[in-house]
Amino acid sequence: MARSDRRVQPARPGDPKRVGPYRIIGRLGSGGMGTVHAGLDPTGLRVAVKVIHPAQADDPEFRARFRREVQLSARVQGPYLIPLLAADPDAETPWMATAYVPGLTLDRHLAAHGPLTDGTLHAFTAGTVQALAAIHAAGVVHRDVKPQNVILTPAGPRVLDFGIAHAADGTSVTRTGVTTGTPGWISPEHYRTGTAGPEGDMFAWGILVAYAATGRLPFGSGAPDVVAYRVMSADPDLSGLPEELRGIVEGVLAKDPDGRPTARETAGQCVGVLATQSTQVVRSSPDPTLVGELVGARWDVPAVDDTTWSRPTRPGLRAVGITLATGAVIGGLVGAALALRTGDTASPSASDRPRTGAAVSTTTAVPSAGSQPAGTDRESPKPASADGGGATIATWREARRAKGEAELETEAALGHDVSLGVGEEHGYDGRYEVDFAQPRKEIYLAISGSAPPPHIVQAVAKDTCLTLRMMADIYAGLPYDEYVLVDVTTPAAPAIVWEGNFRTNTDCTTQANERDTTGHGRAQDWQPTENGLAAARVPSTDQGEIRVATEAVGQLFMEWNDNSRLIHDSRYIGDENTSIGFAPHEGVMYVWATKPEWDHTTRQEWGKAAADVACQALRTESRARKEWVYAQYAVAVLDGDGGAQFLRWGSAGTCTT
Repeated sequence: MARSDRRVQPARPGDPKRVGPYRIIGRLGSGGMGTVHAGLDPTGLRVAVKVIHPAQADDPEFRARFRREVQLSARVQGPYLIPLLAADPDAETPWMATAYVPGLTLDRHLAAHGPLTDGTLHAFTAGTVQALAAIHAAGVVHRDVKPQNVILTPAGPRVLDFGIAHAADGTSVTRTGVTTGTPGWISPEHYRTGTAGPEGDMFAWGILVAYAATGRLPFGSGAPDVVAYRVMSADPDLSGLPEELRGIVEGVLAKDPDGRPTARETAGQCVGVLATQSTQVVRSSPDPTLVGELVGARWDVPAVDDTTWSRPTRPGLRAVGITLATGAVIGGLVGAALALRTGDTASPSASDRPRTGAAVSTTTAVPSAGSQPAGTDRESPKPASADGGGATIATWREARRAKGEAELETEAALGHDVSLGVGEEHGYDGRYEVDFAQPRKEIYLAISGSAPPPHIVQAVAKDTCLTLRMMADIYAGLPYDEYVLVDVTTPAAPAIVWEGNFRTNTDCTTQANERDTTGHGRAQDWQPTENGLAAARVPSTDQGEIRVATEAVGQLFMEWNDNSRLIHDSRYIGDENTSIGFAPHEGVMYVWATKPEWDHTTRQEWGKAAADVACQALRTESRARKEWVYAQYAVAVLDGDGGAQFLRWGSAGTCTT
């Protein structure tokens, strides 16, 4: 999307007078995908409203991808990003609205004022990598990090268009063979294999920092194929880059993506550098609040004065909610990993599968999911059986590829969410292809790559179930209820490894040891205690505990509040009523919310969401640090009188996502 200097330009003939709740007062920019209009909400809040071109809106596949991008945008929150405020991907002309921020894009700022220097450069590096860390933590890959997608606002840098590049370049998250991104800002592995993961974002970020500091590209410019050769084979030219940043940038520009640090790791380094440049006595920390203090202390860019807005922004007004104008509640996208992999997803296509010939196995049983706790309303998901009513290899072969908006978007959602939750980041290189058997009401997910062990099958089953439940909420008429996993890692002998009903399995349970408050299925060797909770409520001084708690509670805010972001809503959680702490003598991480008004149903939903986040946080830290002593978690709701109701507890070894 082409951008102006974020000043309001006059509206043109044919421009809308109103989009959704916003009054349009002019333009901010335009491009091949659509136009960005300047708008005002009824309170005077300034917004940027992106409206898709009619030609794109008439393409069902594009519309499906745009809806998916709205979901991804709604998921991402964090420092130095621009929040999505509202969207209607189902409107005759789809649109999405974000908060308006004034300022020049990095390329325009450099053209007008020259490279960034000293504290401003260090604030830029810390802010932009913090934004990428938030994007990656939400399971999203930007894929188009470049100067045109960073605005230098009076309050610091802001990264734009995370995820929207997927829609803008005409590809879906499962399509391969298409290079996305901008030449000169593409990673070596993307040139070679089309892989576009968070490591690729970090490579582009390294180029961005070098460009911001010197005004030139470290791999030069010229013909795209020449630039591609340098990116894959030549060393970057980092002359002119301050010495304190050179090592950081060299690290993220490593040719091997496995050798690059993550955004979170790099954020810690950059904040440390920024802290040494600051005269404030503020400790270095990846905590966003402290990062904001440091960036604000060192940030110095000219403000863009624009008097053409017809109504001023109301002082102190905060964007506190996301409303999808479709009326559908878009929850957090499925998956617990911090990385989104969208590389080669090739597996035997429907047209290439053998339909007749060699005999093949029709079922491979995985370990039983076990009986469900008594008193629940869940149907136990099950390993596939070979009974006459179940799916078979023959019925899979008769299934077809997606067609129509609902199926295309469902395919895209599964391609993203399953590869997010069970991908190379977690030691599995499986690829997934989706097919549909409408008469049988079955959706098939074919797994290719390495043979999936049982725990991977269970994880894929859970992610598939959760995603399909979300898509069934979005598309009420989606005519499917069964999902079937097919192992095609041995093409000559495909096998069905799981079959379940995603509509009746409301919790998408895949293991009997997932705990609830019915009293069944709980571990017998330990239980959370009031004393442990009291110990956890004492503020920690351990930096590792503080970091894990900060990241986990941020993830919980994002996932839970996706269902309700208005602070006056009784479901809303924030710093004032939600905490995570540690009981060292028990080795337990406690998560609690002070919400006496919550009813039983809300408490159970909260317990499940908080347990998922806590379990994943502990497992991630346990894998990263041998000295990490916490392997158990407990989730509670506190009532007004100080009493606590423990909802769920478990250990990191029971995580299924």
